[in-house]
Amino acid sequence: MKVDLNADLGESFGRYKLGLDEEVMNYITSANVATGWHAGDPLVMRKTVRLAKEKGVAVGAHPGYPDLLGFGRRYMKLSREEARNYILYQVGALYAFVRAEGLEFQHVKPHGALYNALVKEEELARGVIEGMADFDKNLIFVTLSGSRPAEIAEEMGVKVAHEVFADRAYNPDGTLVPRSEPGAVIHDKEEVAERVISMVKDGGVRAINGEWVELKADTICLHGDNPKAVEIAAHIRKVLGEEGVKVVPMREVVR
Repeated sequence: MKVDLNADLGESFGRYKLGLDEEVMNYITSANVATGWHAGDPLVMRKTVRLAKEKGVAVGAHPGYPDLLGFGRRYMKLSREEARNYILYQVGALYAFVRAEGLEFQHVKPHGALYNALVKEEELARGVIEGMADFDKNLIFVTLSGSRPAEIAEEMGVKVAHEVFADRAYNPDGTLVPRSEPGAVIHDKEEVAERVISMVKDGGVRAINGEWVELKADTICLHGDNPKAVEIAAHIRKVLGEEGVKVVPMREVVR
């Protein structure tokens, strides 16, 4: 049994430092690197890609809405064509640094409000997937496990990594509980580890109301901005190893 561990990294900007990139990078197998629109800047992008190279971590783009002030967590109305070109632009920006460091580009995972909007807006999802495919049809599209965007990508012949979240609560319909609601983010490492094993080995997890939610777990997201991110990441790696689950880059899970 195999699974990938990913984290959203490179989200510092100028003099502002966000996340625990150096520490979290020791435990993940894939890094989603911010592309400058919701967070990140050229210096941070280069530093993050270089760090991933040093740690042997696969690299992908983490594009979002052009919303630096709101950290990409505010919804914006985009046309399909706008979405397509916004994604192509951001993927191309990160690729410059990936190529400069001699690495292989692995995946694209939309960020924040854009990630969530894709689940509800089919035309937006198609635009995002088209932008990624315009750049390279062999890239892996990372999206919410079991969601409509996953189906669309597969219909378009794009490889998909079904993503689950270690430290986020789920609604009964398989969507994430909004961060604004109580219990949305889970901080206890034992509870997080139990949920990870449930998703990987049992194919699902209990929703916030106790209902069972079926999920396919190709890749598990660990949030680097969680105050206990490093502790949680280390514990998850330990527990997965004890359960006989091999942690590998996304490209070794999604064929």
